[in-house]
This record gives sequence, C-alpha cells and structure tokens, in this order.
Amino acid sequence: MATDIKRFIQVYTGDGKGKTTAALGLSIRAAGHGLKTYIGQFMKGQHYGELTALRDNPFITIEQYGDVECIHRNQVTQKHMDQAEQGLIKARDAMLSGQYDMVILDEINVTIWFGLLTVKQVLAFLDQRPQRVEIILTGRYAPQEFIEYADLVSEIKEVKHYYNNQGILARDGIER
Repeated sequence: MATDIKRFIQVYTGDGKGKTTAALGLSIRAAGHGLKTYIGQFMKGQHYGELTALRDNPFITIEQYGDVECIHRNQVTQKHMDQAEQGLIKARDAMLSGQYDMVILDEINVTIWFGLLTVKQVLAFLDQRPQRVEIILTGRYAPQEFIEYADLVSEIKEVKHYYNNQGILARDGIER
C-alpha cells in the first residue's frame, strides 16, 4: 500500500445515471494498480450485478447495508436507520483498518436525504480519514456540506432517460 501518495475525498452526485457506475469503475481501475477498495452500499440489499462480478476480486470488498426491498422517504423505520448506522460503523472500521486504499460510500448522500444518517455523522466519519485513504461519496442530493468538504465534486446531470421518456424500469446488468 502506497502511503506517500496524497489521497482525496470525491463526491459523485446529481440526478443523472452513472454515479455508482463511476465509483465502481474507479475501484476496478484502482485494483488494476494493486490498490484495495472497500465498497459499502447504503440502502441496498437486493442483488446487483457488481456483487457477482466483484465477488472473487481480491482487491475489492463489497458489502450492503439495506433491505431487499426498495423504500421511499415516507417508509423509513428505525430498522432502516439502524442499518445505515451499522453500515457507517463497518465502513469506518474498514477505513481505519489499514487494509484499504479507497473506501466508497455508495448512496451515502441519499441516506442523508432520507434521514437515515445525519450530515454530522458523515462529517465525523470524514474527519477520521487517514490521509492515505481515498474516499468516494455517491448519490443524489449531496448536502452542501459534503460539496464544500470534498476535494473533487462531479455532478451527473440527466439530459434524457428512457425511464422518464418510455417508462422503462431498471434492467439487470444495466441499472442493477
């Protein structure tokens, strides 16, 4: 693990498709250079193709912290809040373990918007970041505090999407 290289905090946000995909691509690129990545997927418990594709990659660890069922903001329960809090603890343990060069908090921005976690909790996580660990925060609705805290922010804008135009739902291998 290279400890002399400066690492950064990145945010991928916006209403367009591709935030998680970009973060996963970054983890694959990092693996190609021998860097290890921990991916914590918040609010996700259902099967996504990356779980199978990355299962045997020795450089990437991926865990989910969510229900099998998708929820809406008005369906949040204490159980969902507990899942998110436990996920943040697991991700913090991974970040501090010395085993990972990169930690991806997938959909962490949405957990804030849903009220599962607070901005303060995630900023406390970021304050504990060792300088040798790159952190990626994904999801729509990135709080302004994350945007200001980060070193790099990419906003993915939807220009056109077949869900809105044609009613096409998430497809295996493309959106999940």
